Amino acid sequence: MLFNGQGRIFVARRIDMPSEAWQMPQGGIDKGEDPRRAALRELKEEVGTDKGEIVAESPRWRHYDLPPELKGVLWGGRFRGQTQKWFLLRFTGEDRDIDIATEHPEFLEWKWVELNEVPRLIVPFKRMIYEDVVAEFGPVVERFLSRSRPTKKVARAKREPGEG
Repeated sequence: MLFNGQGRIFVARRIDMPSEAWQMPQGGIDKGEDPRRAALRELKEEVGTDKGEIVAESPRWRHYDLPPELKGVLWGGRFRGQTQKWFLLRFTGEDRDIDIATEHPEFLEWKWVELNEVPRLIVPFKRMIYEDVVAEFGPVVERFLSRSRPTKKVARAKREPGEG
């Protein structure tokens, strides 16, 4: 999950799905690859940027199965679902640093959305995972935002010597 300085979440519409299904970047872990390194590699491969800093890692692995009508259709029929490890990344760049026209593009378009919007944009068979991830990482995003908001300083009047 990639979030920007306003706490909005990056979502993109898949190139291989005819529906209005959006998702967050995700991808496979190569044999022997560290999951954290894989998350950063996938960010570059799918989103076209390396402007992300991992700020949280879910301790859980999450699994979903494809619905019966998609088994044998998606991924050339080789897989029936996925087990995923989720990371929260703070976007350290600017929008112009994102380029989904990668060597092997996966997305048609992208946008930043409010955290609570994310689950309703996702295909139904992944929705529960997205609800869990939003619930887990939402407080972390809020902490980052509260640190970046300017704090109000209260000015105190100085007393002159002899004032009571």
